[in-house]
Amino acid sequence: MLFPARTLLFTWLAGTAIASAQCPVDTVIVKGRVENSTRDSKVRVQLMFANDQPGPSAETAPQDGTFRLPIEFLTQSTRPLLTNLKPKCDRRPISVVIRWLAGDQEIASLTLDFKRDFKMTDFSAYMPHSDIVLKASR
Repeated sequence: MLFPARTLLFTWLAGTAIASAQCPVDTVIVKGRVENSTRDSKVRVQLMFANDQPGPSAETAPQDGTFRLPIEFLTQSTRPLLTNLKPKCDRRPISVVIRWLAGDQEIASLTLDFKRDFKMTDFSAYMPHSDIVLKASR
């Protein structure tokens, strides 16, 4: 009779360790407008992490000159050595690179500092303090 009790205890402990080893997924939302966009215009947003590690990216075609791009990223920064320990969940981008492309040619580019230029809008989403305006570089 002791065997089923040990199995149940092990299953509960393993399930607790797995459930607590999860880190949330946060979202960076970049929205703005492109001045004088063309039909082949695209806006590409790339999250950059420590040591110039590229993170998730997204791309969209502006609609009536405006765009909105949500990009999700995992907040887990370290992996615990033991499975029953919680991972560290404080990974955030260092910067966000926004590019306006026409075909394969870059028309404009902007790099935002994550700590300085973004605010938390709810428990898991970040947005720039103001909308992005992309203008053709001269």
